[in-house]
Amino acid sequence: MIPIPDAVREFIHQHANDDVRQLVLSHQQIAGVPISWVAQQIGGRQKAKDKLPLWFASDQIIFPPTLNLEQCSSEATARFKQDLFTGKLTRGVDLTGGFGVDCFYLAPRFQHFDYVDGNSELLEIARNNHRVLQANNITHHHTSAESFLCDSSAYYDLVYIDPSRRTTKGKVFRFRDCEPGVVALMPTLRSRAGTILIKASPMIDIQQGIEELQGVSEVFVVSVDGECKEVLFLIANAASSEPTIHAVNISGGLIHRYSFLRSEEKAAEVLLNKPQAFLYEPNASILKAGAFKKVAADFGVQKVHVSTHLYTATELVSDFPGRKFRIVAQIRADDKDAALHLREMKANVMTRNYPLSADELKKKMKIGDGGDLYIIGFTGVDKKYVVVASRV
Repeated sequence: MIPIPDAVREFIHQHANDDVRQLVLSHQQIAGVPISWVAQQIGGRQKAKDKLPLWFASDQIIFPPTLNLEQCSSEATARFKQDLFTGKLTRGVDLTGGFGVDCFYLAPRFQHFDYVDGNSELLEIARNNHRVLQANNITHHHTSAESFLCDSSAYYDLVYIDPSRRTTKGKVFRFRDCEPGVVALMPTLRSRAGTILIKASPMIDIQQGIEELQGVSEVFVVSVDGECKEVLFLIANAASSEPTIHAVNISGGLIHRYSFLRSEEKAAEVLLNKPQAFLYEPNASILKAGAFKKVAADFGVQKVHVSTHLYTATELVSDFPGRKFRIVAQIRADDKDAALHLREMKANVMTRNYPLSADELKKKMKIGDGGDLYIIGFTGVDKKYVVVASRV
């Protein structure tokens, strides 16, 4: 429904915080528009408030079905992709345009940008939103990635592609299980683009992806506020003997990047030790990227166990890229010891390489969620530990 009728827009505004399931049950249509579509807009705006604040700010924006909104990039990750490119390039293309968020943020770096998608509904939604957001250098093409490349002979400074899994069931760890078939397209993409940027889900096996794509220059593992959101594979014409892996954490408008080579990780040495005064947990991007030994060597910390990705030191390492804890006490996993340190028997409970899950440990110790302190259960170099800790 483009554009949105005034009466529908007013209804969406009045019911902005309502339960969309209840709205669907209590209405059939609003001003002649099916309630299912109206509920889609309300639900979309609710999800976009934090993820896509620029889209949320305009009442002219159209939102797609929930799945498409969940799969699209956030503004934070889309802006990060934009910042990978500098200057004013000539031509770029997003071969899997979808809701159009990445396309919108990449387009300003180019004189002309092409949006490609085989879903006509998504294309019309993206076209409307790009117009509303005044992205005037984007041309929209209703076709598949393969057909677009076949029908066009244009050369691109950048080809961006975000393949999705071929099936709705199960997790996808490799590009061969995604569509468009990016591995099969690579020879064409290499001949038609100066740079190729491929987005994958956090579930992708990074080494498998590097081997499938061949010639990867850089890998960016991107997290937002401690949660891994996507993995980007950048392929440039310049030859690269070994890709640099960047663990990127975006939080509070700031970007922290930790970069390393696989060969450096293999060569790094890490010492094991019992827990000292401080515990450290690398951020989600570093853990996904697999810099388990390199980060210890670079920041002068020791691992508590070869298979437990917690680190320790006698002194505070303030610039460690992740969460930092000061150990208050080592205790037994029971309610009597917990009661000696916890006010109202509440804490934030987490376990790492420990026989019990966080919920199981919480139940065993008879504590609830909340408070400023943490209960951390983990396997150490010599035994299983439960500690009370505070965030630093």
